[in-house]
Amino acid sequence: MIAAPEIPPEFSYAQDTDTRFSSDTDFSEDPDGRSTNSAKGKGGKKGKKAAGEKGKGGKGAGRINGHHQENGMENMMLFEVVKLGRSAMQSVVDDWIESYKHDRDVALLDLINFFIQCSGCKGVVSGEMFRNMQNSEIIRRMTEEFDEDSGDYPLTIAGPQWKKFKSSFCEFISVLVRQCQYSIIYDEYMMDTVISLLTGLSDSQVRAFRHTSTLAAMKLMTALVNVALNLSINMDNTQRQYEAERNKMVAKRANDRLELLLQKRKELQENQDEIENMMNAIFKGVFVHRYRDSIAEIRAICIEEIGVWMKLYSDAFLNDSYLKYVGWTMHDKQGEVRLKCLTALQGLYYNRELNARLELFTSRFKDRIVSMTLDKEYDVAVQAIKLLTLVLNPCTHGMNELYEVLTPEDCESVYHLVYSAHRPVAVAAGEFLFKKLFSQREPEEEGAPKRRGRQSPNANLIKTTVFFFLESELHEHAAYLVDSLWECGAELLKDWECMISLLLDEPLPGEEALTDRQETALIEIMLCTVRQAAECHPPVGRGTGKRVMTAKEKKTQLDDRTRMTELFAVALPPLLAKYAVDAEKVTNLLQLPQFFDLEIYTTGRLEKHLESLLRQIKEIVEKHTDTEVLEACSKTYHALCNEEFTIFNRVDIARSQLLDELVDKFNRLLEDFLQEGEDADEDDAYQVLSTLKRITAFHNAHDLSGWDLFNSNFKLLNTGIENGDMPEQIVIHSLQCTHYVILWHLAKLSEGSSRKYYNDYGDIIKETMSKTRQIDKIQCAKTLILSLQQLFNEMLSELGHGFDRSSSAFCGIKELARRFSLTFGLDQVKTRDAIAMLHKDGIEFAFKEPSPQGEGGPPLNLAFLDILSEFSSKLMRQDKRTVHMYLERFMTFQMALQREDCWLPLISYRNSLQAGGDDDTMSVMSGYSSRGSSIRSKKSKPPAAATAGTSATKRNMQTPVMMPSPHLTSTAMRDPKRGRDDSFMGVYPLPHDQQGEHHEESNSVMCFCSRRGTGLMEEDEEPIVEDVMMSSEGRMDDLNEGMDFDTMDIDLPPSKNRRERSELKPDYFDPASIMDESVRNMCTR
Repeated sequence: MIAAPEIPPEFSYAQDTDTRFSSDTDFSEDPDGRSTNSAKGKGGKKGKKAAGEKGKGGKGAGRINGHHQENGMENMMLFEVVKLGRSAMQSVVDDWIESYKHDRDVALLDLINFFIQCSGCKGVVSGEMFRNMQNSEIIRRMTEEFDEDSGDYPLTIAGPQWKKFKSSFCEFISVLVRQCQYSIIYDEYMMDTVISLLTGLSDSQVRAFRHTSTLAAMKLMTALVNVALNLSINMDNTQRQYEAERNKMVAKRANDRLELLLQKRKELQENQDEIENMMNAIFKGVFVHRYRDSIAEIRAICIEEIGVWMKLYSDAFLNDSYLKYVGWTMHDKQGEVRLKCLTALQGLYYNRELNARLELFTSRFKDRIVSMTLDKEYDVAVQAIKLLTLVLNPCTHGMNELYEVLTPEDCESVYHLVYSAHRPVAVAAGEFLFKKLFSQREPEEEGAPKRRGRQSPNANLIKTTVFFFLESELHEHAAYLVDSLWECGAELLKDWECMISLLLDEPLPGEEALTDRQETALIEIMLCTVRQAAECHPPVGRGTGKRVMTAKEKKTQLDDRTRMTELFAVALPPLLAKYAVDAEKVTNLLQLPQFFDLEIYTTGRLEKHLESLLRQIKEIVEKHTDTEVLEACSKTYHALCNEEFTIFNRVDIARSQLLDELVDKFNRLLEDFLQEGEDADEDDAYQVLSTLKRITAFHNAHDLSGWDLFNSNFKLLNTGIENGDMPEQIVIHSLQCTHYVILWHLAKLSEGSSRKYYNDYGDIIKETMSKTRQIDKIQCAKTLILSLQQLFNEMLSELGHGFDRSSSAFCGIKELARRFSLTFGLDQVKTRDAIAMLHKDGIEFAFKEPSPQGEGGPPLNLAFLDILSEFSSKLMRQDKRTVHMYLERFMTFQMALQREDCWLPLISYRNSLQAGGDDDTMSVMSGYSSRGSSIRSKKSKPPAAATAGTSATKRNMQTPVMMPSPHLTSTAMRDPKRGRDDSFMGVYPLPHDQQGEHHEESNSVMCFCSRRGTGLMEEDEEPIVEDVMMSSEGRMDDLNEGMDFDTMDIDLPPSKNRRERSELKPDYFDPASIMDESVRNMCTR
């Protein structure tokens, strides 16, 4: 595309004075753009009006959409239809086109008012304004008529009727251009007027105008890109037809066809030039200013659409002149914008054919993309990893040479994220790791029998997994590694036959055997894969709550459990026999039966393998004294002793025989040990201790009441008390065993007790509250506040009006309010109405009863505001100010001056509403134009506390049940020496020095692009950050100092290995280290 010069906001193309269309102008053309109407194209155009006349005639100025209008106050039918979204958009557009053919001025005026009303403006552009006023004057008039009592407009209003407005709005623009692409868009009138209007609105100080017009302009540009792409394809086809006809022999050549093809190619080229001019006008007039707008949502729209343009029409847009905007914006301080950059790039890197055009961009911005894998916004980090996964594809350098785009250091920075506690980040990193290390597997010969065991293609990949796990030096987090690879490598991780073969079979000739350390790691990974397949949920610390499994997932789970049971029921006994003396390996292997489908032992005729397993477990119990091994044996017996399966009797007999031997041995050794007294040697003490350890480990999971261990342990402990020479470890394990004896007795006593119903009742109450909230959030909130009010009244009746707020009764009600507040969750948008109604009812209750002390005293229920303040954190920032205004309706001037203790609930409640209430003024206030040549000065405004309180009492409570969001303020018509009105500061304005600081902060976003830097290919526009394209190390160091990069630490799960715990940094595994300060405060509130 040819870059067009900068276009002023009020630009106006030369217009047609009288372009007439036949009834089938827009629908009588071939799909390739050829018109059957001789009047179409340049030949059908008439003379042009002067620029000052704007091409706006007076014909039909009194009618819009066929409806008579008086003083321009007509019904906006087009807006209403799009708002409802019920009609087919094509029929809506076709109706407008027919209106345009009948009277283009009237139809165009209707379209202009459509964009004005979509911005939330109540003003209407009349026919007289359309004919006689410039765009800047019209926009200024609409700004004056803008409703400033609300900060909401159609694109931001919540509610079911506005839910689909944005999609309908965008669809209307797309269909409009598509239906007009063969004639109307070339009449130099409709498109010129629309582009001029949208460009002017996009530079408005009013956020609603700026946001809506930018979205419209970007979608208009996307529609034009589709038109340009179709024209380009038609031109190529026409050129090929022309060349083919021209290359024919003279006798067979059709000169008339050559002339038609030449004329068609000329028309297509003229249309292409016009479309390019329109696109340049939008790009230069809107995009280059709004991609760095102060509002993040506007910036995100621009970046999202430029990604679409580069993907759709790569020949025109996929070059460094456009890619640089995406590269610069990757440094944006808002995660929403950074996310759009990454998703735009993913669409480009996904197409392998486009990778060659991205080489320069990749080399310049690769480091930034790698750093974004540690972004503090998890969604951004996930998309950055996915983008790097696409970048992994090798690129060609020169003729046939391939080179890796990412260095080993780049890859390693992603590898360790597989251990992140945030599952989406870990899964994305797992896909990256799998593609990098495991995508290259040995091909199998066609027709050859499938290789199994250690000869299978997965053998080397499983070894690679073990090597990676050991090199990561996070040996206690195998479950996290398996979970990260599960979605992309489940087939590999569930090849248990290969894993068993690697552990039991001898290595093949020339194959290097696994070391002892590698075998330990493989067993741990194998256990984690079995657990993941059986339980179908992430490991502890990474789950997001219970998820309902689909029928397909349940079938896969059952199939996996059946297959793993069939394999390990046979393989587990020899594995235990091979590694019987290795405590760590045996501990992991003994956990496998917990995930078996025990019915397979019977249905699969595997009883002999069960007998072998029980023998091996018994031998392990007799050999080991390590607590972890013994507890693993105990849990295995507990898992196998399930009365639901037919193997229960067999396992129960084996368990009883083992325990009989252990208890008999313990009693015999204990009697000898106590008789020897001081003459007992260390070997006797060791025998007693080891046997006691085994019994204690089993008593933890099994009821051994029938073996009467209490008397034996009591005798041992009593002797130790009397003599004072009992070994410490024997005393510890004896106390522990006695503790288990008591617990089992208490468990029996508690069975059938009414105490167990309390938890069930609590679950019923919680479920009832949850269902109530789902049915009606507002009524649920009313119920909660009513219950608090009733408790408060009961407390007053018991303690009287002069109660102490530190009393247990009042603190209990406040604690209940805090817990009620937590039930609303963190999504303030969903609970906005309910929270607002809750505060409204609470305020009314607090001031309902007069003071028992007479006039001048605090209301009877004023202390309830202290309870109500527990819900202030759930209010949205703009709602806090509205609730504060509602509170002031019940306050007198004297109340605001009181500072006695009895008035503290009112003071604390007001402070809770004022905290953070006006922090985000830029989200609702008018932004500064990016075209401003300097920062405007701001003068302080006299305090308005005296009048604010009075005026506030006259307003109605409307948020959202009471009052809309904060004011939307325009600066277009105000004193040019002031950036914006100070009224947004609420009832109590900031001091002069703080106003200056606030003014600088609010404009920091607008000023972040004020310095010009070196572009990729040209210096036509300044980047967002200074010298972001510089390659010198020194300049990049300066950039890093000036940028506020949003990165996160790696949040690993808590350490479980006691032996390695002392080697770790105290806070390295603390997920709170990556939490934003505001989130941390909310969690600890």
